[in-house]
Amino acid sequence: MTVRQLYDKVGGDYENTLARFLTEERMVRFALKFPADQSYALLKNSLESGDMKEAFRGAHTLKGVCQNLGFTALYEPAHRVTEDLRAGNQVKEEDLRELEERYKELLDALRAFGESNA
Repeated sequence: MTVRQLYDKVGGDYENTLARFLTEERMVRFALKFPADQSYALLKNSLESGDMKEAFRGAHTLKGVCQNLGFTALYEPAHRVTEDLRAGNQVKEEDLRELEERYKELLDALRAFGESNA
């Protein structure tokens, strides 16, 4: 799988991300670090425990990481969740479901990419 194919598969913004990182090698180096990022876990755990301040921090960090890496399909629900939490609103279940689906799809794609390019 090529880097472009990875970005196509996950609904990413290949062109703008490449322009920002300058080389595919740098894109890959940072993209493959994404699974170690704990912001999604922080968001989920904080929502479960009712800590909305920490949930916001997790959502906001996840949104920023996705924006920087060009993971648009995950960025969009992360952005909606972030803005609901910022406003003190209840997070919509459909946004959380989409966020979880996109997150899992991205992790699966990154794992497959890493294995196919090892």
